[in-house]
Amino acid sequence: MRKLLLILVLAIAGFAVYVATRPSAFTIVRSATLAASPAAVFAQVSSFKNWEPWSPWAKLDPNMKQTYEGPAAGPGAIYTWSGNGDVGAGRMTVLDVKPNESIRIKLEFLEPFAATNTTEFMFKPEGDKTAVTWSMSGENGFMAKAMGVFMNMDKMIGDDFVKGLTQLGEVVAKK
Repeated sequence: MRKLLLILVLAIAGFAVYVATRPSAFTIVRSATLAASPAAVFAQVSSFKNWEPWSPWAKLDPNMKQTYEGPAAGPGAIYTWSGNGDVGAGRMTVLDVKPNESIRIKLEFLEPFAATNTTEFMFKPEGDKTAVTWSMSGENGFMAKAMGVFMNMDKMIGDDFVKGLTQLGEVVAKK
């Protein structure tokens, strides 16, 4: 019994050491070229009230509570949500805007796990289209690094970004 307990303790210690050596910083990036001008795409992203038709998370909880504070768009615009286990709870605050070029957002997850990240949208004209890059970066604590051993967060979040960019392209194509 002691040998089994010792093996278990060593396995847990080894796992903890492995997790501790994993990189803390992360960045998830996806891009798409949309058939619309930078101004048209920027208009959909710059106001949180325009996100519902294209957000990859908006339809996961039809009863999600959403609030908007501050200006309708631009620095200081705030979006807060609280929903089921699929969407959790959190808050986004626009930090910086360069019209038709970029938007930087502070993204605070409150539930199911607390985390603060930075999300950015970049808009680059390509003829009559726009290359849109959506990224999220931040620091992983020990628990997030441990989860990363078993789940590919880049793929999970990246797939959501791809879905959102596809839906954003559909929205701006109709305008």
